[in-house]
Amino acid sequence: MQIEIRIDAACLEPRVEVTAASAEEAASLVRRLSEDGPPVLAGFLDGALAVLTPAEIIRVYTEGGKVFAVSPKGIYTLRLRLYEAEERLEREGFIRISNAELVNLKKTVRFDLSLAGTICVLLEDGTVSYASRRFVPKIKKILGL
Repeated sequence: MQIEIRIDAACLEPRVEVTAASAEEAASLVRRLSEDGPPVLAGFLDGALAVLTPAEIIRVYTEGGKVFAVSPKGIYTLRLRLYEAEERLEREGFIRISNAELVNLKKTVRFDLSLAGTICVLLEDGTVSYASRRFVPKIKKILGL
């Protein structure tokens, strides 16, 4: 992404111009620019609603048609689809490692690349997850490998 900043004392109101290869890319960027503050997720645990911040979430995954967020306090049920959670959390250091799981890069202990064609991810809470082959190139790019 290229960013150009111009300072103009005569400017009465800030102006943002978006140029992208597709309407989807432009819409995504406009959405991200329009967001206020860090995203939060509403999670349900034992029938009670809790507000989850990205910093406390270790991973988000789907199972049995439901989406769950794992934090040190417990496993919360989210009323979002996984792609919606991904859109909210991608700027906060979350990456998709499979069709059914997102992990918080800040909560990973290590990545084991020794397995042929896949990556084993060890998370802070002791959970071991595996990146599907489809997501390995993207993960390596994010990690600078």
